[in-house]
Amino acid sequence: MIAGFEAPGWSTLPAPQDDGAASHLIGARIPSIPLPATDGSIIDLSAPRGRTVVYAYPRTGTPGLDNPEGWDLIPGARGCTPQSCAFRDHFAELKSAGADHLFGLSTQSSLYQSEAAERLHLPFPLLSDEHLKFAGATGLPRFETSGMTLLKRLTLIIDAGVIAHVFYPVFPPDRNASDVLAWLRDKAKS
Repeated sequence: MIAGFEAPGWSTLPAPQDDGAASHLIGARIPSIPLPATDGSIIDLSAPRGRTVVYAYPRTGTPGLDNPEGWDLIPGARGCTPQSCAFRDHFAELKSAGADHLFGLSTQSSLYQSEAAERLHLPFPLLSDEHLKFAGATGLPRFETSGMTLLKRLTLIIDAGVIAHVFYPVFPPDRNASDVLAWLRDKAKS
């Protein structure tokens, strides 16, 4: 269980299948597209030196407001808060294992994301691709529901502007940070 949050029973939710929508990403160069971050900065994922971890998620909800109709029936849609909290809880370990930068990424506005970043006490910024420029330029997998275009859940490992590894599909979401940590530690050994 993640501190302050009880994860849903993952076995009761439909798991996403690998549809091949992320297979083109490994080895791709990240385009120079500035993205607003919840810490007020502008981040260009093609520019950071070292190793960058970016986990893309569909959307965070707001406490007290219902998710879109049928949300739990969309494979892989549920779990943005558990995923973010897991990255928060493993933040120091990820950094010590070689992640120089860590970001979350969604199509929600920075203003909307700021509420979640503050509520969840995230020690890293969330990036907004509200206008789908980054998703479109990289071909990130997406889906539509309730009039929204959202990112399918995946995690990119970017080394000096080139995608070195992709975790896709990600399920259950709360295990993603541990999987990334294991990958980073394995790469540090080789």
